Amino acid sequence: MKAKRNVIRAFLLGVMLLLLPPTEVQSQLTFTTNNGAITITGYNLVAGGVVNIPSTTNGYPVTSIGTNAFDDSGLVSVTIPGSIITIGDWAFFGCQNLTNVTMSNGVANIGNYAFMACISLAEITLPDSVTNLGLESFASCENLNNIAFGNGLTSIGDDAFRDCFSLTSVSIPNNVTSIGSTAFSVCTSLTNATIGSGVTNVLDNPFLECQNLAAITVDNNNPAYVSVDGVLFNKSLTFLEEYPAGRTGTYQIPNSVTLIAGDAFDYCTGLTGITIPNSVTNIIGVAFDNCYGLTDVTIPASVTFIGGGAFLNCTNLGIVFFVGNAPAATQPMRVFSGLKNNAIGYYLFGKTGWGSTYSGLPTVLWNPQAQTSDCSFGVRTNQFGFNITGISNLVIVVEACTNLSNPVWQPVQTNTITGGSSYFGDSQWMNFPSRFYRLRSP
Repeated sequence: MKAKRNVIRAFLLGVMLLLLPPTEVQSQLTFTTNNGAITITGYNLVAGGVVNIPSTTNGYPVTSIGTNAFDDSGLVSVTIPGSIITIGDWAFFGCQNLTNVTMSNGVANIGNYAFMACISLAEITLPDSVTNLGLESFASCENLNNIAFGNGLTSIGDDAFRDCFSLTSVSIPNNVTSIGSTAFSVCTSLTNATIGSGVTNVLDNPFLECQNLAAITVDNNNPAYVSVDGVLFNKSLTFLEEYPAGRTGTYQIPNSVTLIAGDAFDYCTGLTGITIPNSVTNIIGVAFDNCYGLTDVTIPASVTFIGGGAFLNCTNLGIVFFVGNAPAATQPMRVFSGLKNNAIGYYLFGKTGWGSTYSGLPTVLWNPQAQTSDCSFGVRTNQFGFNITGISNLVIVVEACTNLSNPVWQPVQTNTITGGSSYFGDSQWMNFPSRFYRLRSP
């Protein structure tokens, strides 16, 4: 009789096992116990898996997922209970088949690289209990297109969402106080980003190389940062933090700005012109690197320092005009590295510190002069004109206005000095009661 009962039990057990999902049978969690709390340390997988992490095991609470516990596994879906407080570094790193993560309220910390390179993960909802996202925690999740931030989140780590190519928009909630360096960098589909009212610490360029980003918006109640025309500044508008890389055309930096951040315009490939005001004193390293559309730049006299690589790889930049004395430079040979082969810098008469090169850029004196005492000056063949002299190959724009008290200067002609001189002629001069001229750079 006893033998018969054992056979029946064995049969029933076999039925129970058969009724369980195959992936449940083929997977096994390993763990350690420390001070009455359990940490998941590993996952043995035979073929693909759905894992529901238990909240207790052997009567002890399961409170953490350990370092590398599920990394590079064939995990498809995981449910994380509210008993889990910490998800360790590299915990789900490289789980390329992972499509679903259900995270219950209770998780507080998501470690460094925790979900990095989970390339099949399309969305993530962070419960309100999550306060911190570690370094590169969701980096290289190439198909991640939706992030629901919890209301408890206060810190987003460096590169947390770097290389999330499918992410199209991001809204950082008001409870977040710190955004790490390049947190959303190279999110190439990102078109808009909003920073909440609580952010008081933005490290280096959180949206670096987001080449479709048209605007960065900041909540009006934010005490530390402000957005003006989609550009990120500190609240006092003295520090230009980041320019959205997806914008095209020209840009005039506000007159209040004294400092341009490193990488502020990095990979702004559609930027064709930049006006730097006389208020700017420092251009930090790699501020304009890889701005392929820039063709000429004027550095005002107020700039006394230019960081290394400030204009690195601006491959179409051919002319740099310096209005003042030669600025100090770090890594001086890299400030203008990678420019056009015939790029040249011009400086003005009487300014100090200039030689034949500046940071590897050939430099010459910009010295065009309108000749008023030779036979070229005056009216001839129904036009008013004069010779312009200077160093050969200088490009000069001649502008005109009709009222010096309230001048509106308009370009009339662009001249290139050849063999030491170039003739300017204005055939429309008789159409105005008075006409005044000036020379400027292109």
